[in-house]
Amino acid sequence: MKKLKNFISILTELNKTRITFVVTLTTLAGYVLANKHIDSNVILPMVGIFILACGSAALNHYQDRDKDALMERTKDRPLPSGRISERNVLLISAIEILAGTWIIYIGSNLEAAILGFMAFIWYNGIYTPLKRVTAFAVIPGSVIGAIPPAVGWVAGGGALLDIRLVVLTVFFFISQVPHFWLLMLKYGKEYEVAGFPSITSVMTPVQIKRAIFIWTVSTAIIGALIVLSGLVITTFFKIMVFAAAAWLIALFSRLLRKAYFDFNPFRYFMSINYFVLVLIIAMIVDPLM
Repeated sequence: MKKLKNFISILTELNKTRITFVVTLTTLAGYVLANKHIDSNVILPMVGIFILACGSAALNHYQDRDKDALMERTKDRPLPSGRISERNVLLISAIEILAGTWIIYIGSNLEAAILGFMAFIWYNGIYTPLKRVTAFAVIPGSVIGAIPPAVGWVAGGGALLDIRLVVLTVFFFISQVPHFWLLMLKYGKEYEVAGFPSITSVMTPVQIKRAIFIWTVSTAIIGALIVLSGLVITTFFKIMVFAAAAWLIALFSRLLRKAYFDFNPFRYFMSINYFVLVLIIAMIVDPLM
């Protein structure tokens, strides 16, 4: 029983389940927006994207194992700490990636399965190697966040070239950038020590804050465009989204004040999370009302 408990704990860490759960929610949002209701047909695409994302996360642990061992924040992860072998991590990730892709395919269609597999290729084949080369890897890397809602959208019967899907995916793409750079303000020095190019080594804190403000305002504006595009139609959720967007802009405008010293990157990091969560809730619940 203890061994099983330890294995589950390790698997949960490898699969980054908190992140992959949110990814699954964005898939649900895309499905509901396209289909206008929730039915049993959404189950397999959601399960598939969750398992596929878990496999991608596990493979990322393997790819970053050398750097993780050098950072205080990550040195206790399963591979650097020696709690699991590299061979077993590769085996787990391969099973999850193949199983997740197959489940998406049998649960929806080939288009959704290809999109899901593309997310894996982009994350592990493009973004992960690229972040060892440039501090700006997060910008192309953020495409990954736009793919799961697109999987849900096509699984729900939506057209891939629908302008509403473009607005939806742009929102999830843009929101990833300030999200990551806020983490860099908190952990940038650790990344530098590990040999990763960090935004903190090429830009001053003031410049980073200004860049974060611009990307966050863009996130809020695109969030409002989700409402204006017709993806959110009830008055209650329209007001909620507009209010959340105004709140986000007002909060992040503090970053432009030269005399503003009470800066907690994690607080702002969580604020973006809250805003994205409000949008996800609105997109899932609104079509059902």
